[in-house]
Amino acid sequence: MKNNNMICDLETGVCGVAGEEEMEILDFNQPKKSITLYYVTDPICSHCWAIEPVLRRFIEQYGDYFNVQTVMGGLLEKWHDGPIDPANGIYKPADVAGHWREVGEYSRMPIDGSLMIDNPVQSSYPPSRVFKVIQKNHNDEIAFQYLRRVREALFAFNQNISDSSVLIETVNEMDLNGEAIVKEAQQPIGQQLLHEDFTLVRNLGARGFPTIIMMNEENKGVKIVGGRPLQYYVDGLKQVLNAEKPQPKQQPALSSLLEKERLLFSKEIEVMYDIEQSEVRSFLEKELSPDRYQVKEVLGELYITTTN
Repeated sequence: MKNNNMICDLETGVCGVAGEEEMEILDFNQPKKSITLYYVTDPICSHCWAIEPVLRRFIEQYGDYFNVQTVMGGLLEKWHDGPIDPANGIYKPADVAGHWREVGEYSRMPIDGSLMIDNPVQSSYPPSRVFKVIQKNHNDEIAFQYLRRVREALFAFNQNISDSSVLIETVNEMDLNGEAIVKEAQQPIGQQLLHEDFTLVRNLGARGFPTIIMMNEENKGVKIVGGRPLQYYVDGLKQVLNAEKPQPKQQPALSSLLEKERLLFSKEIEVMYDIEQSEVRSFLEKELSPDRYQVKEVLGELYITTTN
């Protein structure tokens, strides 16, 4: 994918081509058995990191209506001499640090970004290829978990996810064989799988990240670009359900959500359970046994992890 005209915009929450519509009606002619939610993204997309709280709640409460298919978009193949994102003054890796920090402060999903000055990510393709191999060898859910872990490593904990050793460690922490998976991702199959996603991205008409496309069995759907409030995605789902009003499931208990996710930031807890930032600590004390979690802090934001 060519990214010569990529921009990132705080107000729309889009990393991509300027002028994308927030929501538009689509009509595809490929048969689908049920509603598919295509999530077009990239491991180093800061606005994709920023929508994690809303996207998680949407999937948790409305996921019975659709199957999620995460698609790698190829945000950065490599750095070159020309501008990468001139609208945000990004011409070289070091220029990314301030932009990422701004997105993190705006969204309250913490982003350090200082590694882009002294140890920059050279390409988003290596972590994307690992995603595709995990997806192929295991399943979409495990691959989605990996995507979350690798973003935590990059954004919150300032690790270079284009480095093989970081990728191996991240995959190993999921009780998978990191060395074998990363090695396979470096083979031609890794790039082949990635290019299949790039083809799908073009066919879907997605030009920025994050893009969420929901398609129903009648081959019609909606495309939503950028970070939006929860109701925006619910309204989009209603359209592809042919006016049937989707009924949300109850939010999962915090204990079960933490057991699945292993790490949650304060903003994610606030969005999932409709509480204020000032209420998070008391909510944790009420919902969790003290021996089941630890409260930590990074970049001024609280997060919780499991103790095991």
